[in-house]
Amino acid sequence: MLGLKKVHHIAIIATDYARSKAFYCDILGFTLQFETYREARDSWKGDLALKGDYVIELFSFPFPPERPSRPEACGLRHLAFSVASLDDAVAHLEKHGVPCEPIRVDPFTDKRFTFFNDPDGLPLELYEE
Repeated sequence: MLGLKKVHHIAIIATDYARSKAFYCDILGFTLQFETYREARDSWKGDLALKGDYVIELFSFPFPPERPSRPEACGLRHLAFSVASLDDAVAHLEKHGVPCEPIRVDPFTDKRFTFFNDPDGLPLELYEE
């Protein structure tokens, strides 16, 4: 048995590190645990936590390639976050100029969800629990 315990972190490459850091921290509510500039790579790396748990490694690299297509590109499709109130979460995002898709209902769980994008167009989902 491999012995996997949990997802350790998710790595995201941003075209504008400061803009994405502000989005994930100031709008979504992550906290910056550690940040470093890696001169040899001309790259920033920030470790972001959600409620004290390290979740996202946010990187910048010079001239990263664009995402092939949205959202059905091969590989990671989207990141999903659970929320207690989808209506409150959507109102918060829209107050900060982040548009959300119309709310849908999962036909298997009857739970409500919606999608929105980070500053680089990475699809993110809010799932009401």
